[in-house]
Amino acid sequence: MKNNVPDSVRPESFDVVQESLVEGRPIKSLKFSANLSMLFTEVDLPDRFQAAKYCGFSAVEIQFPYSLSSESIAEKLTEYDLKLVLFNVDADDLLQGGEGLACVPEKQQQFETALAQAVDYARVLNPLAVNILPGRCLNAQRLPQYSATFKANLKAAAEAFAPLGVKAVFEAINTFDMPGFIVHNQEQMLTILNELSHPSLYLQYDIYHMARMGEDCADFIASHVNLIGHIQFADVPGRGQPGTGGIDFVNLFEVIRQSGYLGWCGAEYRPQGPSANSFGWFNHYKAKTC
Repeated sequence: MKNNVPDSVRPESFDVVQESLVEGRPIKSLKFSANLSMLFTEVDLPDRFQAAKYCGFSAVEIQFPYSLSSESIAEKLTEYDLKLVLFNVDADDLLQGGEGLACVPEKQQQFETALAQAVDYARVLNPLAVNILPGRCLNAQRLPQYSATFKANLKAAAEAFAPLGVKAVFEAINTFDMPGFIVHNQEQMLTILNELSHPSLYLQYDIYHMARMGEDCADFIASHVNLIGHIQFADVPGRGQPGTGGIDFVNLFEVIRQSGYLGWCGAEYRPQGPSANSFGWFNHYKAKTC
């Protein structure tokens, strides 16, 4: 795999401490994780850990890791000195056009089984956060019931992960890509977070999805950074790497850095061209901050 990675993409650290403070917190260079479900798909999932390492990442995330055993993932993380920062609770048929799992009343037992599976993986892999995808309601008349089911399951997930020191996070997804998604804007995320008020529950803020919905990502992150447990990004509208769409990532990354955000930013995009050639934004950020 190493020979397939261009020499211009070097495995170097991006965690450089800056001198200034935000509300007493040190400002650091942003920490970027590679989403192995969307990057490096030129090779099978077990080989993507090596690819991420050689392209300069010190951390990875996986949407749904369950095709591999937790033990085999742990071995890969150790072999390549990587941190797994995030994965999702299983979402059943969501990516195939279905309603998903966490919000569907008739799938309560299935969600409980999926949550138990995710907790088992978290015990082995020690992620920083686990994401619970809300899902879709394809019958608008049932939306109140679906929303209540999701909030109950989200609270159960937060309580399940809390003893492990793992954050439970949830995200809003745009309704262009997923019509009927029950959480699709910033206000809804804040309402749910405030209603549940659980100390282990945070937001997963996906820049791509919120930009698609016309939200002001920079303002939200700057105003609510303490509520955000994880950030993901891709350019709009094509969900490619930064620089392939309309988002000013130079400015947005600086807003995130200046906010004092201490978590990871997940590169969750569909590369235009080979994955290893899509990291111009990564090299630019390093050059700008080092």
